[in-house]
Amino acid sequence: MEADELMQRAGRLAGWAARTGYTLGKRVPGADSAERSLRNLEQKALTELHKRMENASNRRLLELTELPTVPEAPAGHGEHAQQGGANGHGANGSAGSAGSKGSTGSAQRSATTAVALPLPADPLRAGMAALLNRSTLMNRDAARDYLYASILRQLTPDEARVVSALSDGTDYPVVDVTERRTGRVLLRNASTVGKTAGVSATEHVPVYVTRLVGFGLAELEGEKTDLSTQYEILMTDETVRKAEDLAKRPKITRGTLRISALGMNFWLACAP
Repeated sequence: MEADELMQRAGRLAGWAARTGYTLGKRVPGADSAERSLRNLEQKALTELHKRMENASNRRLLELTELPTVPEAPAGHGEHAQQGGANGHGANGSAGSAGSKGSTGSAQRSATTAVALPLPADPLRAGMAALLNRSTLMNRDAARDYLYASILRQLTPDEARVVSALSDGTDYPVVDVTERRTGRVLLRNASTVGKTAGVSATEHVPVYVTRLVGFGLAELEGEKTDLSTQYEILMTDETVRKAEDLAKRPKITRGTLRISALGMNFWLACAP
């Protein structure tokens, strides 16, 4: 309620400023103080508006990926379900009978493919049943949007910047640092893409790259000779040098990072 009143006050003051004009206000005693108050209210109103827009966006993502609510089972539901299953007259059996009595095609499809929801006391099985049931109602576009929304919810802001940097098809150098004698991996997927993307936590770029590859948004290939200068620049990175210092005989393996086909389609669907 306070936020609504704040935005209304800002709107009224903005309207007053528009009607009276900036020049007139400057000639009124105390105009500077009023102007500062107006600016403060405007800033607070914009901040509140941004929060609301962000919350609305987050709610939309949740709507795309949240599981359907598992209904509460009535008392004795388990016993009746077991008896019905044994006699062929349980929930699934009844649905099958209804379909055989001339229900519509969609009802028949639902009856033959729907999965009985387990009791809420078993949330993992209930969640799987809910996903299977939802899959029977999805078309190709809905299934794609669900996948993209699931991936989007798991990305960090820095990772979103990396995807944006990769989206133009540019290849970036990647190096792994291992212990030559034991083969122990000391650093995996260090890359210059983080600095190009302008990420905040540059020390976590190897983690970002590994996660994006895991999501299928990016892919790794072998060394590219035309990136030789960038490999040399990458070897001066503090994260890479620290990993080299941990090994008596470090082994450097070069590779290339690029956006994948899924990553490109994901970016085209989600790009602001």
